[in-house]
Amino acid sequence: MINETNSSDIVNLLNKAIARELQVSIQYMLQHSIAAGQVLAVSGKTHTDKQSKFVASHSLVFLPGSSLKKIAIIEMRHAEAIVERIVFLGGEPTTQPDAININKTTKEMLENNLEQERGAIELYRQIIDIARKERDDVTLSLFQKILSDEEKHHRVFSDLLGKD
Repeated sequence: MINETNSSDIVNLLNKAIARELQVSIQYMLQHSIAAGQVLAVSGKTHTDKQSKFVASHSLVFLPGSSLKKIAIIEMRHAEAIVERIVFLGGEPTTQPDAININKTTKEMLENNLEQERGAIELYRQIIDIARKERDDVTLSLFQKILSDEEKHHRVFSDLLGKD
């Protein structure tokens, strides 16, 4: 049950955050895997026996491939932490990600990902403001950390696109 100091509004916003984190973690991992497959297809190389024993690609992939995989893992950790917070607050976490968009070209991927991070930054600033007003220090602290990560991700995608 949600205690009196936490409104259902914060739980609703946290569920929006989960849907977003699930979306981008899946989206970025798929983009990474597609990039890895394209590199192998272009190079004509196949996975070695050692690599084929792994469930996922551990081969070095052109940037942004390795960045996408690292960011996807961080996004999944965000989702996990947010789910735990919702459950603690007495809410029910969503299991539905926002729409996943793979895109055709690397540039389209990066532009879409940049926009995803921009949207996350806006949402997480809103959550931080509400958590501060509701004196929910745990949610506040959690989202300050997550916001810092999202700003770094935004910078990575911006740099890869050559934008300031």
